[in-house]
Amino acid sequence: MVYAIVRASGRQEKVSVGDYVTLNRVPGGAGSTFELPALLLVDGEKITSAVEDLAKIKVTAEILEDLRGPKIVIQKFKNKTGYKVRKGHRQELTKVKITSIA
Repeated sequence: MVYAIVRASGRQEKVSVGDYVTLNRVPGGAGSTFELPALLLVDGEKITSAVEDLAKIKVTAEILEDLRGPKIVIQKFKNKTGYKVRKGHRQELTKVKITSIA
């Protein structure tokens, strides 16, 4: 089993070839590809963590679609003062497919 730990949108994700991952919005349209920097590579029993070796590793992903996350409601309330604030937020996301780890 070959998998890699990559840095994606400020987080670390464990990915292998064929995986679908939802990341924060990535620039580019559907069908375009981009590379993710590898932090760790596991190839069966062999683990690669040296910076020089990881610089040679290319993890390629293909953008499938742009979407938005679930709505998060933010409410503030102070008792007896008439202060109420209600806001909402939906995170911009991108669904990607990992195409190769080389």
